[in-house]
Amino acid sequence: MKKHLLALAALTLAAGGVMAQSVDALAKIKERGAVNLGVRDSSGLAFTLGGGKYVGFHTEMAERIVDDLSKQVGKPLKINYQVITSQNRIPLVQNGTIDFECGSTTNNAGRQKDAAFAVTTFVDEVRIATKANSGIKSIADLNGKTIVTTTGTTSVQHLRRHERGAKVDFKVVQGKDHADSFLLLESGRADAYVMDGSILAANISKARNPKDFAIVGEAISYEPIACMLNKDDPKLKQALDNSIKRQIKDGSLGKLYDKWFMQPIPPTNTSLNMPLNESTKNAWANPNDRPAEAYGSRLLSK
Repeated sequence: MKKHLLALAALTLAAGGVMAQSVDALAKIKERGAVNLGVRDSSGLAFTLGGGKYVGFHTEMAERIVDDLSKQVGKPLKINYQVITSQNRIPLVQNGTIDFECGSTTNNAGRQKDAAFAVTTFVDEVRIATKANSGIKSIADLNGKTIVTTTGTTSVQHLRRHERGAKVDFKVVQGKDHADSFLLLESGRADAYVMDGSILAANISKARNPKDFAIVGEAISYEPIACMLNKDDPKLKQALDNSIKRQIKDGSLGKLYDKWFMQPIPPTNTSLNMPLNESTKNAWANPNDRPAEAYGSRLLSK
């Protein structure tokens, strides 16, 4: 009996420990009157115009999420923008420096061990960007070439796993962020830049001569992009999901997509000309937070 009571006490303490680890960012947001939002400064979905001005599809969507959070907590909320990188984004949501981030983060099984994701808002294709006169047209043409990708991202891993990429021998260099990676391509230190198509398109649009570059070849993988938050904060995840679903249902997310991908945008007043793809349409029609591995095989068969 004594052993049984001791075991029961241990289980109670363990359960209490688990509960103590839960996070309630909404309460902290209400108390401080502000959301600490993680943003990117050189992504296709979120970037900066300088001077503390952050814009893009995912940034503006996040600002609308904050508007909905303001209604939920019953007070106006300001936004503290925190620039994140591929390397620090997970630690910053884990330690509470940022409440959530809406940049260009792929929801995958590995990251789900460390963080939670709101429902998918964009399904991107990993593609190849190269100089228009490079002669590179497909994965096979990367043989013997130098490829750049951004530190902390998964694009080259997908390339190596691709049935055609596995047979190609290439050298890899890494940029510290997306802008740095594109600079390596632009300066000739890399022959190709492998990354999410939206990021490639955004960086090309900001180049001195956008027509000098092209996005080529077959899709290497499909990346479900979503806002990321602390995995122990179900209340905030529900709030993010509800806001995103509302934006999908009322059509405002579709209009926002057209604004940032089909119309001229700053700083060059150039359109990315990226129509909404079928994978993203499906994600909006059936909102979910599945990782890339859960439906990658279906998409890759296309």
